[in-house]
Amino acid sequence: MDFFISNAYAADGAAAETNPYFLPIMLVVFGLFFYFMIMRPQQKRAKAHRELMAAISKGDEVLTNGGLIGRVSKVNENGYIVLELNDTTEVVIKRDFITSVLPKGTMKSL
Repeated sequence: MDFFISNAYAADGAAAETNPYFLPIMLVVFGLFFYFMIMRPQQKRAKAHRELMAAISKGDEVLTNGGLIGRVSKVNENGYIVLELNDTTEVVIKRDFITSVLPKGTMKSL
C-alpha cells in the first residue's frame, strides 16, 4: 500500500531568510500611494471649492447642489447667500451648497 501514499521528507537546509527592511519599505510605498492617489487630489478639490466660495459676488449665476440655478442677489457675511431664481422668487442658502459658477446669460438661455 505504500505506492498510494508518498513519503514526506524534511527540506534540506535552513529556511529562506527575508529582508528585515521589507515591511517598512512596503509601508512607506503604500503610504505614498495613498497620499498621491487619494489625499492630494481631494485636497486640491477642496482648495478649488474654497476659492470658488470666496469669489462669489452679487450678480453671479450659480448652480446649487440641489439643482437650483439662480442669480446671487445678496451675499451675507455670516455665510449665507440670497439667490434670485426668477423675478419674484428668492431663496436663502448656505454658501457651501454652491456647486459651480455659471457663465453670464445661462439663466436666459434656459
